[in-house]
Amino acid sequence: MTSTVQAIYDNGVLRLTEPLFLPDQTPVTVTIETNSPESDRLREEWLAASETALLKTWQNDADDVFNELLSK
Repeated sequence: MTSTVQAIYDNGVLRLTEPLFLPDQTPVTVTIETNSPESDRLREEWLAASETALLKTWQNDADDVFNELLSK
């Protein structure tokens, strides 16, 4: 089962903003996704840099083997 809940990090502890309806001692996996303007800005910068690197690799006329295969 997958659930998404909001939490606030407070003094070293994640505090959920709504209850979880799970039996005690249920193992869970926690994935952290921050929701701050700073983390959003850093994510956008990383995505832009990644896109630039990928386009440089994929839009390389000297290494256009895939399109040559498609044209045959």
